[in-house]
Amino acid sequence: MVVNLARTTTASIELLTQVFQSIDGQSCPRLYNFHLHTVSSDGRLQPNILMEQAISIGLKGLAITDHHGTGGYQAASAWLEDWKWNNPDGIIPHLWTGVEINANLLDIEVHILAYGFELKDSSMKPYLQKKPTTGRNYQAANVIAAIHDAGGLAVLAHPARYRRSHFDLIPAAAEYRIDGVEAFYAYNNPNPWKPSPVQTEEVQLLAEEYGLYNTCGTDTHGLNILQRL
Repeated sequence: MVVNLARTTTASIELLTQVFQSIDGQSCPRLYNFHLHTVSSDGRLQPNILMEQAISIGLKGLAITDHHGTGGYQAASAWLEDWKWNNPDGIIPHLWTGVEINANLLDIEVHILAYGFELKDSSMKPYLQKKPTTGRNYQAANVIAAIHDAGGLAVLAHPARYRRSHFDLIPAAAEYRIDGVEAFYAYNNPNPWKPSPVQTEEVQLLAEEYGLYNTCGTDTHGLNILQRL
């Protein structure tokens, strides 16, 4: 069977766009989770265990966003394909490509999440080398452009967590055509997980002002995808 990769990627992005348009404060962590780390970067979860947890809680969709690499995603994707083969009647979460990229925005370092991009697109190669880039490739404008060139969506991670205010960073990122902001984020790692109310409201208002998607994620680095640590 011949698979039309361009058509498959387009359909995946269309679905992701629809999901981002529907994200609210109840979406994460049990319906969607777009910020997860594995042992392939600085997380503690093996990709297969992460996927087992995603299936067990009934996640509809997720993205593994290891830093500067997609090894965790690729291992999870292979495991999921095998699981689908052995569980044809199971509820299958949609797994999008993802990666977290360090970038310079307004002279500080921020993190930009890339979703739904074509894995083998040459535009993304500098950002999948397991380490931050330097020079032109380190500039937020170029990171966002590369994600778009690879057919993906770019999102500013945890915008209220940097050395410069989100009231400055979000407009600047919007000027570079970023697609969304991680509006629903738990800055103080509460248990159970819930988005920080003040920052969430502020980021949502900025997202509305600049026409950006709201996303959500636990930023899991520990052994439970329902918590950050």
